[in-house]
Amino acid sequence: MIIDDTNKNLVVESLVSNKTDFALVSVLPDFALESIELMDNQLKLFCGNEYFELIESFDIQWLEKLPLILREQGSATRKAMETFLNKYKIRPKRTLELASNEAVKQAVNAGLGLSIMPLIGLRHELSYGTIKEIPLKGLPIITNWNLVYAKGKMLTPAAEALIQHIKTNKQMVIDQHF
Repeated sequence: MIIDDTNKNLVVESLVSNKTDFALVSVLPDFALESIELMDNQLKLFCGNEYFELIESFDIQWLEKLPLILREQGSATRKAMETFLNKYKIRPKRTLELASNEAVKQAVNAGLGLSIMPLIGLRHELSYGTIKEIPLKGLPIITNWNLVYAKGKMLTPAAEALIQHIKTNKQMVIDQHF
């Protein structure tokens, strides 16, 4: 069994070619899928300590002056961030593009810039205070995490058991771990 959490374009390609059994997505691709909604995906603005200490009263227009870290083209997180920036007519002067949420998180933690990222992957950094949330008008952006697989896919008994386990225990897992 393979679970893939890469960018949306690669996820769809992998599902279509039957290379991936399941994928976790926050935006459902335009493809015949079975989908299980898992939980909210909250996208918020985050920075490392270096930037947080510089920002006393953060104004949304500051995003034009500070370096922003983006996910790669095709990522649902990137699309949500671009939609947010366009809504407020923000044209960042400096950006850095990275291929995974983990890479973006590490770059933010290292003080390379700010980013709009999923809250779900920052639990430890927030509890240790190495990454801070910057409250900002228009955020959080809320989408949903979904487990998806190709419609009509012949599932193994293990895959069917996983789906049943998720459906039965989803709320308990969310309550205990998220």
